[in-house]
Amino acid sequence: MAQFLEFVGNHWILSSAWLILMVAIILQHRVTAAKSVGPQQAVMLINRSDAIVLDVREKKEFDSGHIVDSINIPLARLNQRMAELEKYREKPMIVVDKLGQHAPEACKLLQKAGYLQAVRLAGGLTEWKAQSLPWIQK
Repeated sequence: MAQFLEFVGNHWILSSAWLILMVAIILQHRVTAAKSVGPQQAVMLINRSDAIVLDVREKKEFDSGHIVDSINIPLARLNQRMAELEKYREKPMIVVDKLGQHAPEACKLLQKAGYLQAVRLAGGLTEWKAQSLPWIQK
């Protein structure tokens, strides 16, 4: 601990820059991160609120396995295919991908388009499969 304090004292500009950078990263993440639900909450949304599952992986990945009754629109084509989701505008929408890394971007696009109930699946399909939830695999 004494060495740490000595380092901070000797390199206060570097330490300050590091601290400011970490605060900026945390704030950026809070602003851009979409609301998330866990797999169990997602199941409850699907069963109780008739939520729609939107899979934003590529078609090849989707065909290898997906959540029952999910809709596949790859993230790269989500803006062009937004009209396909128009009939689901008032329903909750759960956005899923493999690990949960691209779903926040898709949620932001959906929210800008007026889909205010769009949430992402925390942990993505990896977490869904880990909890042995319904899965269609070819």
